[in-house]
Amino acid sequence: MELIHHLAEAYAARFSSGEEALLAEVTNQTRQNHPHAHMLSGHVQGKFLSFISTVLQPEYILEIGTFTGYSAICLAEGLSADGELHTIEVREADAAIARENFSKYKRNNQIHLHLGDAREIIPGLNHPWDLVFIDADKTSYIDYYEMVIPRLSEKGIVLADNVLFHGEVLQEPVSGKNAKAIQAFNEHVMNDKRTEQVLVTIRDGILLIKKRSK
Repeated sequence: MELIHHLAEAYAARFSSGEEALLAEVTNQTRQNHPHAHMLSGHVQGKFLSFISTVLQPEYILEIGTFTGYSAICLAEGLSADGELHTIEVREADAAIARENFSKYKRNNQIHLHLGDAREIIPGLNHPWDLVFIDADKTSYIDYYEMVIPRLSEKGIVLADNVLFHGEVLQEPVSGKNAKAIQAFNEHVMNDKRTEQVLVTIRDGILLIKKRSK
Protein backbone atom coordinates (compact mmCIF):
# COMPACT_ATOMS: atom_id res chain seq x y z
CA MET A 1 0.00 0.00 0.00
CA GLU A 2 1.38 3.42 -1.00
CA LEU A 3 0.83 5.66 2.02
CA ILE A 4 2.71 8.73 0.77
CA HIS A 5 2.32 9.74 -2.87
CA HIS A 6 5.63 9.72 -4.75
CA LEU A 7 5.07 13.33 -5.84
CA ALA A 8 4.62 14.37 -2.21
CA GLU A 9 7.83 12.55 -1.28
CA ALA A 10 9.71 14.28 -4.11
CA TYR A 11 8.27 17.64 -3.01
CA ALA A 12 9.35 17.00 0.59
CA ALA A 13 12.86 16.16 -0.59
CA ARG A 14 12.98 19.31 -2.73
CA PHE A 15 12.10 21.57 0.19
CA SER A 16 14.31 19.84 2.75
CA SER A 17 17.96 20.82 3.18
CA GLY A 18 20.24 19.01 0.78
CA GLU A 19 21.84 15.62 1.29
CA GLU A 20 25.50 15.83 2.31
CA ALA A 21 28.08 14.30 -0.05
CA LEU A 22 28.88 11.30 2.15
CA LEU A 23 25.20 10.49 2.66
CA ALA A 24 24.58 10.75 -1.09
CA GLU A 25 27.48 8.33 -1.60
CA VAL A 26 26.00 5.88 0.94
CA THR A 27 22.61 6.19 -0.77
CA ASN A 28 24.00 5.46 -4.23
CA GLN A 29 26.21 2.64 -3.00
CA THR A 30 23.36 0.97 -1.14
CA ARG A 31 20.87 1.30 -3.99
CA GLN A 32 23.32 -0.10 -6.51
CA ASN A 33 24.68 -2.99 -4.47
CA HIS A 34 22.32 -4.03 -1.69
CA PRO A 35 19.37 -6.38 -2.34
CA HIS A 36 17.39 -4.70 0.47
CA ALA A 37 18.13 -1.08 -0.41
CA HIS A 38 14.53 -0.14 0.46
CA MET A 39 15.57 -0.39 4.13
CA LEU A 40 17.70 2.76 3.79
CA SER A 41 16.37 5.72 5.78
CA GLY A 42 16.84 8.09 2.87
CA HIS A 43 17.09 11.85 2.44
CA VAL A 44 13.97 13.25 4.17
CA GLN A 45 13.92 10.79 7.05
CA GLY A 46 17.66 11.24 7.47
CA LYS A 47 17.19 15.00 7.71
CA PHE A 48 14.50 14.44 10.31
CA LEU A 49 16.88 12.28 12.38
CA SER A 50 19.72 14.79 12.18
CA PHE A 51 17.30 17.65 12.96
CA ILE A 52 16.10 15.94 16.15
CA SER A 53 19.68 15.14 17.13
CA THR A 54 21.04 18.65 16.57
CA VAL A 55 18.18 20.16 18.58
CA LEU A 56 18.64 17.65 21.41
CA GLN A 57 22.48 17.75 21.48
CA PRO A 58 22.66 14.23 22.95
CA GLU A 59 25.63 12.87 24.85
CA TYR A 60 24.68 9.24 24.33
CA ILE A 61 22.82 7.84 21.32
CA LEU A 62 21.76 4.22 20.82
CA GLU A 63 20.80 2.88 17.41
CA ILE A 64 19.36 -0.62 17.11
CA GLY A 65 19.81 -1.69 13.50
CA THR A 66 22.76 -0.11 11.65
CA PHE A 67 22.17 -1.41 8.09
CA THR A 68 24.72 0.41 5.89
CA GLY A 69 25.26 3.30 8.29
CA TYR A 70 23.17 6.09 6.76
CA SER A 71 20.93 6.73 9.76
CA ALA A 72 23.83 6.55 12.23
CA ILE A 73 25.68 9.28 10.35
CA CYS A 74 22.52 11.41 10.45
CA LEU A 75 22.02 10.81 14.17
CA ALA A 76 25.66 11.57 14.98
CA GLU A 77 25.34 15.11 13.58
CA GLY A 78 24.01 16.41 16.90
CA LEU A 79 26.36 14.60 19.26
CA SER A 80 27.97 16.71 21.97
CA ALA A 81 31.73 17.23 21.60
CA ASP A 82 32.53 14.25 23.84
CA GLY A 83 29.40 12.26 23.03
CA GLU A 84 29.10 8.66 21.86
CA LEU A 85 26.84 6.88 19.40
CA HIS A 86 26.48 3.12 19.87
CA THR A 87 24.95 1.29 16.93
CA ILE A 88 24.16 -2.43 16.81
CA GLU A 89 23.98 -4.62 13.70
CA VAL A 90 23.32 -8.35 13.65
CA ARG A 91 24.37 -8.94 10.01
CA GLU A 92 28.14 -9.15 9.57
CA ALA A 93 28.06 -8.08 5.90
CA ASP A 94 26.02 -4.95 6.64
CA ALA A 95 28.24 -4.10 9.60
CA ALA A 96 31.31 -4.28 7.35
CA ILE A 97 29.72 -1.86 4.86
CA ALA A 98 28.70 0.50 7.66
CA ARG A 99 32.18 0.40 9.17
CA GLU A 100 33.67 1.43 5.82
CA ASN A 101 31.14 4.26 5.48
CA PHE A 102 31.85 5.45 9.04
CA SER A 103 35.57 5.59 8.26
CA LYS A 104 34.84 8.46 5.84
CA TYR A 105 32.81 10.43 8.38
CA LYS A 106 34.27 13.42 10.24
CA ARG A 107 33.05 12.13 13.64
CA ASN A 108 33.96 8.49 13.11
CA ASN A 109 35.81 8.33 16.45
CA GLN A 110 32.51 8.96 18.25
CA ILE A 111 30.69 6.03 16.60
CA HIS A 112 30.94 2.60 18.21
CA LEU A 113 29.67 -0.27 16.07
CA HIS A 114 28.63 -3.47 17.85
CA LEU A 115 28.11 -6.72 15.94
CA GLY A 116 25.61 -9.19 17.35
CA ASP A 117 22.21 -9.60 19.00
CA ALA A 118 20.99 -6.30 20.44
CA ARG A 119 19.22 -8.09 23.29
CA GLU A 120 22.60 -9.37 24.46
CA ILE A 121 24.56 -6.18 23.78
CA ILE A 122 22.25 -3.49 25.23
CA PRO A 123 22.52 -4.65 28.88
CA GLY A 124 26.29 -4.11 28.70
CA LEU A 125 25.96 -0.50 27.55
CA ASN A 126 25.47 1.37 30.80
CA HIS A 127 24.70 4.85 29.53
CA PRO A 128 21.76 7.21 30.09
CA TRP A 129 20.36 7.37 26.57
CA ASP A 130 19.44 10.82 25.26
CA LEU A 131 18.34 9.52 21.87
CA VAL A 132 17.39 6.01 20.77
CA PHE A 133 16.54 4.89 17.23
CA ILE A 134 14.87 1.49 16.90
CA ASP A 135 14.98 0.11 13.35
CA ALA A 136 15.64 -3.61 13.61
CA ASP A 137 13.62 -6.85 13.65
CA LYS A 138 10.00 -5.90 14.20
CA THR A 139 9.14 -8.88 16.41
CA SER A 140 11.60 -7.59 19.03
CA TYR A 141 10.46 -3.95 19.19
CA ILE A 142 8.69 -4.40 22.54
CA ASP A 143 11.78 -6.10 23.98
CA TYR A 144 14.04 -3.26 22.81
CA TYR A 145 11.63 -0.65 24.12
CA GLU A 146 11.49 -2.24 27.56
CA MET A 147 15.28 -2.45 27.67
CA VAL A 148 15.87 1.22 26.86
CA ILE A 149 13.04 3.03 28.67
CA PRO A 150 14.54 2.48 32.16
CA ARG A 151 17.81 4.01 30.93
CA LEU A 152 16.25 6.89 29.00
CA SER A 153 17.47 10.25 30.29
CA GLU A 154 14.99 12.88 31.44
CA LYS A 155 15.36 14.71 28.13
CA GLY A 156 15.61 11.48 26.16
CA ILE A 157 13.61 10.57 23.07
CA VAL A 158 12.98 7.17 21.49
CA LEU A 159 12.33 7.06 17.74
CA ALA A 160 10.80 3.82 16.45
CA ASP A 161 10.81 3.33 12.67
CA ASN A 162 8.38 1.49 10.38
CA VAL A 163 5.42 1.83 12.75
CA LEU A 164 3.00 1.90 9.80
CA PHE A 165 4.71 -1.13 8.27
CA HIS A 166 3.90 -0.42 4.63
CA GLY A 167 0.28 0.29 5.53
CA GLU A 168 -0.33 -3.28 6.72
CA VAL A 169 -1.30 -2.08 10.21
CA LEU A 170 -4.24 -0.24 8.63
CA GLN A 171 -5.82 -3.43 7.38
CA GLU A 172 -8.59 -5.23 9.23
CA PRO A 173 -7.64 -7.66 10.51
CA VAL A 174 -3.90 -7.05 10.68
CA SER A 175 -2.11 -10.06 9.22
CA GLY A 176 1.49 -11.10 8.82
CA LYS A 177 4.05 -11.66 11.55
CA ASN A 178 5.80 -8.31 11.27
CA ALA A 179 2.65 -6.22 10.89
CA LYS A 180 1.14 -7.94 13.93
CA ALA A 181 4.34 -7.27 15.89
CA ILE A 182 4.29 -3.58 14.97
CA GLN A 183 0.61 -3.29 15.87
CA ALA A 184 1.34 -4.91 19.23
CA PHE A 185 4.25 -2.52 19.77
CA ASN A 186 2.16 0.55 18.95
CA GLU A 187 -0.52 -0.58 21.38
CA HIS A 188 2.09 -1.42 24.04
CA VAL A 189 3.53 2.10 23.89
CA MET A 190 0.07 3.71 23.80
CA ASN A 191 -0.87 1.87 27.01
CA ASP A 192 2.39 2.61 28.83
CA LYS A 193 1.69 5.17 31.56
CA ARG A 194 5.40 5.99 31.87
CA THR A 195 5.61 7.63 28.46
CA GLU A 196 3.81 9.79 25.92
CA GLN A 197 4.12 9.61 22.17
CA VAL A 198 3.23 10.99 18.76
CA LEU A 199 3.18 9.05 15.49
CA VAL A 200 4.35 11.03 12.47
CA THR A 201 3.76 9.89 8.90
CA ILE A 202 7.29 10.33 7.57
CA ARG A 203 8.21 7.57 5.11
CA ASP A 204 6.94 4.36 6.79
CA GLY A 205 5.92 6.03 10.06
CA ILE A 206 8.04 7.08 13.04
CA LEU A 207 6.83 6.93 16.63
CA LEU A 208 8.39 9.60 18.89
CA ILE A 209 8.37 8.62 22.55
CA LYS A 210 9.46 10.43 25.71
CA LYS A 211 8.97 10.05 29.42
CA ARG A 212 5.88 11.75 30.88
CA SER A 213 6.53 14.97 32.72
CA LYS A 214 6.45 14.50 36.47
